[in-house]
Amino acid sequence: MTCIPTVIESGAPSNRSERAAREQRCYAFLERLQLPYRRADHEAAATMEVCREIETRLGCPICKNLLLTNRQQTDFYLLLLAGEKVFKTKYLSKALGCARLSFATDAQMEQLLDVTPGSLSVLGLMNDPEQRVRLVIDKPVLEQAEIGFHPCMNTSTLAVSMGDFTGTILPALRHAVTVVELPAEEEGKDSHLIAGETS
Repeated sequence: MTCIPTVIESGAPSNRSERAAREQRCYAFLERLQLPYRRADHEAAATMEVCREIETRLGCPICKNLLLTNRQQTDFYLLLLAGEKVFKTKYLSKALGCARLSFATDAQMEQLLDVTPGSLSVLGLMNDPEQRVRLVIDKPVLEQAEIGFHPCMNTSTLAVSMGDFTGTILPALRHAVTVVELPAEEEGKDSHLIAGETS
């Protein structure tokens, strides 16, 4: 079976009560914010290659979501990166002024954000009331008209306007945002901090 969704719907699914609790919390969160969004249901999408198929049908770019940590595993970062970019730890580490970062473990992902590998989403920050994870966004992500992400389960993808994302969703998640600009692979230049942390 193909992973490409055949139907694009608005809002939460009619069978939301049958879905995983972590997914239900995402729909409840968006419902409280009274935000419109499009939804595509599909087979599990664990790679960006599959996500590209979905975003073509959904008409919305899907960004990469990477959970990173320092060597001591005391600091954690959720990076939203433009889908076409290749992550290079040296650029982000320099932009943030920290030691070289590496990927957090599957167990840390579940403990911190209550998501499993392949389903990492910015909405997972609602499960981090102590703000142990720092949100970092690559600037090109914010320059898109819309943003696509999973509702903490990679069997659905949501499309939200960038205005609603930055103006309503991010403030409601109550995590400071650090915006950086990471170079495309061919640029070969250092990244730099675009904006400091904002509430």
